[in-house]
Amino acid sequence: MDNKLETSSMANPTLDPETHQTYTTHHLTTPSSLTPEEFEDLKQHVVNFHTYQLHHPSQCSSLLAQRVQAPDDVVWSIARRFDKPQTYKHFIKSCSVSENFKMIVGSTRDVNVISGLPAATSTERLDILDDDRQVTGFSITGGEHRLRNYRSVTSVHGFNRQGRIWTVVLESYIVDVPEGNTEEDTRLFADTVVKLNLQKLASVAEGLSREGDSKSQVI
Repeated sequence: MDNKLETSSMANPTLDPETHQTYTTHHLTTPSSLTPEEFEDLKQHVVNFHTYQLHHPSQCSSLLAQRVQAPDDVVWSIARRFDKPQTYKHFIKSCSVSENFKMIVGSTRDVNVISGLPAATSTERLDILDDDRQVTGFSITGGEHRLRNYRSVTSVHGFNRQGRIWTVVLESYIVDVPEGNTEEDTRLFADTVVKLNLQKLASVAEGLSREGDSKSQVI
């Protein structure tokens, strides 16, 4: 299986008839990089962790999937590090946390972005960190950027079939469409950044996995 990544947009949001609230429907579209069997196993996770309430029409959301040729515990050890996003996220110059930082829900980080992007700094809050279910998420709460009300969730899912071990990483987000921009432009920008991050996550995790295999063989 190759490392592939695909997205699912919120083309057909659904209205809850009881609450009259509108939600994304990422669980209804199988990313083309995943098999129907893989996505069937993941569908409930998408419903539970990657569904967003749409508060107004000027919001966009996507779900992205990345297959990684490494065990899920290796991938999760990287993805869970809220204090070290630069390990696999492109465009981050530096990340700082408080001296007494603890990686718990509510903690924050200050990110400096490389030049050339429509952003300079970003203050981000850890919203979810569930080591049992391997789910994490953050929201952007301040800084100099155009991603208003940005929230993101990442979940890590291990597969073991017929002697093959691999991982699928799901990452979704919701964000306001900036004034003067289209929904398509906003999604294209956000999708591109997330795609590159997930591809680097796969590369880093696979490198660590290979190193681990090599050490085991030596021992």
